[in-house]
Amino acid sequence: MSITVPSTTPATPSPLTPSPLTPGRQALDSALFQLDQAADQLGLDDGLRTMLATPRRSLTVAVPVRREDGRMDVVQGFRVQHNITRGPAKGGIRFHPSTDLHEVTALAMWMTWKCALVGIPYGGAKGGVAVDPASLTPRELERVTRRYVNEILPIIGPEKDIPAPDVGTDEQTMAWIMDTYSVNAGYSVPGVVTGKPMTLGGSLGRAGATSRGVQISALRALPGSPEGRTVAVQGFGKVGAPAARYLADAGCRVVAVSDVTGAVVNLSGLDVDDLRAWVEETGGVYGYRHADALSHADLLELDVDILVPAALEGVITEENAPRIRARLIVEGANGPTTPGADRILADAGTTVVPDILANAGGVIVSYLEWVQNTQAYSWSAGEVEVKLRDLMEQSYDAVAALSAERGITLRQAAHVIGVGRVAEAHRLRGLYP
Repeated sequence: MSITVPSTTPATPSPLTPSPLTPGRQALDSALFQLDQAADQLGLDDGLRTMLATPRRSLTVAVPVRREDGRMDVVQGFRVQHNITRGPAKGGIRFHPSTDLHEVTALAMWMTWKCALVGIPYGGAKGGVAVDPASLTPRELERVTRRYVNEILPIIGPEKDIPAPDVGTDEQTMAWIMDTYSVNAGYSVPGVVTGKPMTLGGSLGRAGATSRGVQISALRALPGSPEGRTVAVQGFGKVGAPAARYLADAGCRVVAVSDVTGAVVNLSGLDVDDLRAWVEETGGVYGYRHADALSHADLLELDVDILVPAALEGVITEENAPRIRARLIVEGANGPTTPGADRILADAGTTVVPDILANAGGVIVSYLEWVQNTQAYSWSAGEVEVKLRDLMEQSYDAVAALSAERGITLRQAAHVIGVGRVAEAHRLRGLYP
C-alpha cells in the first residue's frame, strides 16, 4: 500500500490535504515517500501505515504582534506533534516567512524517526511562525515569541513537548519561551525547552552539537583519512559554519561556502575562522576578500569530496542531481534532497548520509540537556562530547550495517530502523480503547 493524501478536501485544512507544490508541500511529499519505502521494507499493514503518516496533533494559531509604530500585524504560528508513542514530543521552532503547516508536519515526522533512530525516548514535533525575524526589532521579536508560546501553551511542557532552536531562533528565543511558560506555571521550569543559555540550565556542548554530529557522520562515512579532503558547505549558518570548522579541524580542506548573500570559493582552502569573522562584520559571505565569487548552483555542483547541504529543504533535485560531483553528501539540513534526486545519486554511486542521522547531534544533546534539567544536575563538556559521539557512531554503524545487509541506501536503512522502532512501540502499547 502506498501512503497517499485524501482525494477530497476536508472542511478544516489538514497537513495531508493536497495543495500547490510549495516548498513545504514538497517536503511533506518527500517525508511520506520515505515512510512508504520503509513501510514496504518492514511489511507494515495498512492501518499502521496510516497511523504513522498522520500527525497526532496539529495546531494552527494566530499570532498578533504590536509593531513599534503602533501598527498591529497578525502572523500564523504552528505546532505539530507527529508521534508521542516513545516519549514526549521534541522538535525545534523556526521563524521563517515561508513556514507553513505542511513544512512543519514534514519536519515533525522526520524528528520522530530521528529520535527513534538514535535511541532517545522522544517522539517528533516541530513548530514555526511565518515571519521574517530580520524584519522585526528585538522588542517585536520578543512579543511574537511570547504571544506564540502563550497560544501553544496547553500542549507544551517538560513531560509533553519540549521545543528547541531552529532556523531563525536561538538561545535568546528559548529563554523567552522558558520565561513565558514559567510565569504561567508560577515557578521556574527549565526543562520546558532545550538550547537555552547556560545560566538558565543550558548544557555544555549544545550550541555546536548538530554540527559536531555532521562531522562525526562525515568522518564515519569517509573511506580513508580526512586529511586534505575537499569540502563545500551550502548554508554557512548556525549548522554549516561550525561544521566547516570541525571538518577543517579534522584535516579537511573547506574550499567553498554559501549563505543567503552569495557563495565564495578558494580551491586552496578557506580560512574558516577568518571567514566567520568576515560574516560577523558584514552580515554574509558575499565579497569575502580571500575568495572568488560563485553562484549558489555552482557550489552544489563543485568537484569536491564532501558536500554538506546545511540550509533549507529541497535544494538537491532531479534537475541538478545529475551534475552533482561530490562523492559524499552529508545532510546538515532537514530534507535537502528530494526522492527523485536520491534515485539519481544512488545510481551514480554517491553516498548520502541522510538528515535523520547526520544532523541528529542536536537532538541528542537536547536530550542530554533535558535529562540534566530533570535531575537538577550537569555534566562537563567532555562527558557530553563522549555521550554524543557514542550515540552518533553507534547509530551510523547500525545504519551502515543494515544498508549493506539489504542492499539499500543509507537513507532507506535509517528510515527502516527509525520507523521500525516506532511501529514496534505502537504494537507493544496497543490501541486504546
